[in-house]
Amino acid sequence: MKRSRLPLTALRSFEAAGRLLSFSRAAEELFVSQAAISRQIRELETTLKTSLFLRLHRKVELTETGHRLLAQLTRSFDAVDAAVSEILRASGPPTVRVSVEPALASSWLIPRLDRFRQLHPDIDVLIDVNPRVVDFHGGGPEIALRYSAQSTSWPDTDAERLRQLFDTPVLSASLARSGPPLARPQDLRKYTLLHEENRRYWEKWFEKAGAPERDTPARGPQLADMALVLQAALRGHGVALGCLFLAHDDLASGALVQPFETRIGAGAYWMAARNLKALSEPAARFADWVRAEFEKVPPLDIGNER
Repeated sequence: MKRSRLPLTALRSFEAAGRLLSFSRAAEELFVSQAAISRQIRELETTLKTSLFLRLHRKVELTETGHRLLAQLTRSFDAVDAAVSEILRASGPPTVRVSVEPALASSWLIPRLDRFRQLHPDIDVLIDVNPRVVDFHGGGPEIALRYSAQSTSWPDTDAERLRQLFDTPVLSASLARSGPPLARPQDLRKYTLLHEENRRYWEKWFEKAGAPERDTPARGPQLADMALVLQAALRGHGVALGCLFLAHDDLASGALVQPFETRIGAGAYWMAARNLKALSEPAARFADWVRAEFEKVPPLDIGNER
């Protein structure tokens, strides 16, 4: 087929849908309707006189031909994206795009971001706060900072573990002074317990502390992420099963206190990119700075799982 007749829009739609294995997510990435993605792919299949997808119940899968075409298109679009990005970087101020999960962004990155600016005043940092897995295609973020409870990798992604995480009860110093004495783990049930996502984490902690729940499950507010849980604890709304890494600064200042040493494993923070060894110069500097900042929190302050 002559280059002048290549259906570039349809090929772009197919590449996104094939890479994401989702017409709806491809539509979100390309800022068009799902119907437009479906129509363009069907027109492409008509042009090629072959099926590119197997359309199953609530999902799609690539055919063998679809796999071959996707592999070539992704390499080609990545090469074009890299060339365009390099031109843009050369024509403007050095910039790094970073995607950060919400709790880490608000509790850890933003309070420290000025340190990076002071070290590298020539580099602009563009931050996207997003909990979803990042697709590093299409001119999006070059680096992502993510939490994962279990996974150590993501599709088509180079990932580096930054820190193993542990959770333990924390509460404001003022609430600790005014509330009931905390001599035993069971005494925490005299307080309002703050929950992240669900209540099983507190149940797991009480079991490990030798005080399993025998009656009704622990009650209390349930919040969307760890940053909100720690903010509620700082304001004296109750006791949080808090991430020791994110709570480190407030524990060091005395704003929060840790009544018991028992802690439970709580996943890890990761730095991810398409290729961590092939970052642009601004992104490489930011990645090195992130590693150094994570190392400033001593592992002994975070502790080992007990």
